[in-house]
Amino acid sequence: MILSKLAAASLLLAAATGPEVGTATPHLSLQQKNAAAQPFVRSATDCIVTKVTADVRFQPADPTAKLGDLIVDAMPHCFASVHAMIDVYDRYFGEGAGEEFFMGPYLDVLPNLLLKRIKAGAE
Repeated sequence: MILSKLAAASLLLAAATGPEVGTATPHLSLQQKNAAAQPFVRSATDCIVTKVTADVRFQPADPTAKLGDLIVDAMPHCFASVHAMIDVYDRYFGEGAGEEFFMGPYLDVLPNLLLKRIKAGAE
């Protein structure tokens, strides 16, 4: 259920921003590309964590409750940072890599990453 909502949000994001013009940077190693992209991933994730935990529906006693809906609802507020993350992946890994990263590995780990950050913030 969360995946379909996030897929719809991603399509809106892609349609609203259009393709990013640029080329991949093949002269950098994979490790260098990942290191360069990490601040953008962290920024997008920080924004989503902030919006999710500030939502009145968020329940600290049971942070998994409605987590998918809270993540989906946070996306429009985090548009700039998510778009920047997608753009940097396109720049470093090639056109389309940003959306592929966002729709795949990023969304796969986002709920668990949010829970981990929420738990760390509570301690």
